[in-house]
Parts: sequence; C-alpha cells; structure tokens
Amino acid sequence: MPLDAQAQSRTVTASLNYLLPSQEKPTRYIAEPPPGRPAWNGINEVHAVTIEDGRSHAADFTLDRNGFALRFAPSTVRDFTNEATITGTYYREAERIVQAELGATSVVVFDHTIRGPNSAREPVLRVHNDYTVRSAAQRVRDLFPDTAEALLRNRFAIVNVWRPIGRPVVASPLALCDATSFTDADLIPTDLVYADRVGETASVQFNPSHRWVYFSGMRPDEVLLIKCHDSAADGRARLSFHSAFADPTTPADAPPRESIELRTLVFFAPDA
Repeated sequence: MPLDAQAQSRTVTASLNYLLPSQEKPTRYIAEPPPGRPAWNGINEVHAVTIEDGRSHAADFTLDRNGFALRFAPSTVRDFTNEATITGTYYREAERIVQAELGATSVVVFDHTIRGPNSAREPVLRVHNDYTVRSAAQRVRDLFPDTAEALLRNRFAIVNVWRPIGRPVVASPLALCDATSFTDADLIPTDLVYADRVGETASVQFNPSHRWVYFSGMRPDEVLLIKCHDSAADGRARLSFHSAFADPTTPADAPPRESIELRTLVFFAPDA
C-alpha cells in the first residue's frame, strides 16, 4: 500500500523542549553525578511549533535532502522481547534496508533501544540529535579500533532505524526537523556522562525557521530512517534532529507508544 494512500494534508501545534544556550556546556549524567553536581545542568525552553503531517507526500522526503525518510518495510520479527532474535534476524533486516536506501558498501547495527511502558526507556520529549561530528567519529574508533582510521578516510554515516512495535503509534509520535530549515549554528554540543565513558550528543536552540514534520499513525510495517550524522560536507543533509511530542489530537485513552530504534554505522566506497 502506498505510504500516502488516502492521506490528507494537516498540521498540529504542539510544544517542544528546546535548550536555552548558556556559558556552561550542557551535561547530563547517566551514571551517578559527583557530589554537588546536578544530574542535568541544562535549562529547557518550551516553544509551541507547527508540525506538519507528512503522510500526504511521504515519498518526497529523503535522507540526503531532508535527513529522514519514511519507508514501507515489513519485518519478519514479531517478538521484540527476544534479544537473540533482535540482534540476529532484526539487525540483518535493518542493515539491508539502510544499505539499499543509501547505496552503501556496508552497514553495521551497533545498538538498539526499546521504548514503552514495558521498558525502562520512555519516549524522549526533548529536541536533540544523537551524535556530533566529534562523537560520531569516536563511535567508529570505539567499535573498530584496528581499522577506524582507514574507515574514517572515506564517507561514513550514522542512521537510526525507528519502528513502532505491536500497533500503530497514536501517543507520543516522533517529530523530525527538515534539514533544509536549519544550520549547525542551531546545535549545542552536550556531554552525556556514563559510568565508563563520556559521549557527546547535540541539544538544539530554538529557531523560528525550523520546519517540523511527523507521520501520523505510523504502523509496525513502516520504518523511519533518521540521519544522525553524515561525514560528507557536500551540500546533502548531514542530520535531522528530532523529538517525541504530545499530539493535542491524541485521544485520552490512547495506548502508550512502543517502539524500537536501531543505530547503524554506514560505510561508503572511496568515491562516494
């Protein structure tokens, strides 16, 4: 079935949590913070924004132009409680989807997160991107220490593969910012401190030029591909920051959202 079948163009107005810029680098502690340090030192800045339902023209969005793409991609996996099935069958499916989308030489899934009421992780109601230029390259070094420098000489990317589990998404859908509507000046590098390492993500300061898009009623046979980083600085989209949001049209008795997201490292041939 076409992704935009019988869809009608519409928008919703919803609140998104941006970050207020400050002199101190934003830091979020995943592990226990040191004495006297808060678990999070950032200050959210809430803005009401217009979010377009992209259903009616879903095929127009691409990773290289907008930083995200909705694709019809049924999975053979039905049980997302089985870790071995996820890291085996589902990882291989996702790698094939991303490789076909971007024409990559190779794709490797390196982690996954399940969100929902039966998981410790809830939807993230904060505008962010999972990586920065620095932390994306560091992820390659962490995972491929023996070949990283050779891999980093060519184009590489990090792409998130996001799928609803069990039923269509009604509550807490995902909003994505069109890469044609922002610049790197909107990004705020943010430390993410674990017990054994310090990662770096990007928070985002508000800009009224941001164009936000979501896809209503996403089904388990669909995936959102979200570009978190692309090393190619040639005019194509390098990322799309995103956030879950409270859709004001959501029925009060809507079931909570359940979803799985995979992060993939994508490598390209030298001439890509």
